Amino acid sequence: MVNDPDKSVTPSTSIESDADIYNSIRNTLAQARIRAYSAINFAMVEAYWDIGRQITKAQNNNPRAEYGKQLLKYLADNLTIEFGKGFDESSLRRMRQFYRIFPNRAALWHDLSWSHYRLLMKIENDTRREFYGRECVEAAWSVRQLERQINSFFYERLLATQKSGRDSVKKEIQTLEPKTDPDYILKDPYILEFLDLKEKREYHESELEQALIDKLQEFLLELGKGFSFVARQKRITIDGDHYYIDIVFYNYILKCFVVIDLKTGKLTYQDIGQIDFYVRYFEDKIKLPEDNPTIGIILCADKNDAMAKYSVLSDKDNLFASKYMLYLPTEEDLKREIERECEAIERKRKLKNEDNE
Repeated sequence: MVNDPDKSVTPSTSIESDADIYNSIRNTLAQARIRAYSAINFAMVEAYWDIGRQITKAQNNNPRAEYGKQLLKYLADNLTIEFGKGFDESSLRRMRQFYRIFPNRAALWHDLSWSHYRLLMKIENDTRREFYGRECVEAAWSVRQLERQINSFFYERLLATQKSGRDSVKKEIQTLEPKTDPDYILKDPYILEFLDLKEKREYHESELEQALIDKLQEFLLELGKGFSFVARQKRITIDGDHYYIDIVFYNYILKCFVVIDLKTGKLTYQDIGQIDFYVRYFEDKIKLPEDNPTIGIILCADKNDAMAKYSVLSDKDNLFASKYMLYLPTEEDLKREIERECEAIERKRKLKNEDNE
């Protein structure tokens, strides 16, 4: 007679609750995701390093300057066809730069992502770059944390601080988000490109932003004055940096693109500069010769200072005032719509909280 292995197990002296079992299984899955992310991440980093090595070696073996340009174009065209986005000439040049800055493969930090390395490559001083890379690994900095420390001159401030005060400088670092977030693999555009997976717009919107953008999209389409939806969370990549435009429309009456950027906090000069940057990008890279100049709209949903502003290139102001405003909502119309929707969202939130009490 074969013994049932389940019946031979000695009963536990303590009974685990459903919550204990759930938490144990949850931790198992979370750790598995983290390991999967780490494996995919470093496989990508090593692949990009090796691509950079091969391109550098090929170009060194052929000193003709025009050969390098021809090779990058040939590789970009064919790799994009077979492996999807992420292998244009700009990306290949960055991989070549990666190899040249970090020529020792064995010295690569396994814990750092391609996004980390992109930031480190912007640091020209070798000692400074080594410091940030080492600190990033030891302190488990996220990409946002690393960027913040570089921009706040953390290295320089640490050098200028007496030994007794260095701990207080290091304590300035605030946890923004865990670097090993199990869902990070689903959000990082570089990993999605490497795996040739589609990117979802919801990954880049908060719950409030989703609700507001949904309503604004509906509001503009219902105006019935030529608005046609083009994209949501439109990603544009410039020199390896990713930017997301909240909504893009094409107005077939005005024959122009309309790009909209939503801010849920207080509006800053950087925000205004960013919408101008988007407008110029569409002017240079997206619109066709027969299209009219691109329009930008920046919307601020700050509860104390809601506002809407149009953005056009300075030499197009007369066209905007004389023709465009016949078919576009006014800034005041847009502001009222934002305020109305923010109030509706707040009412829903309060009702939900009351139901849960």
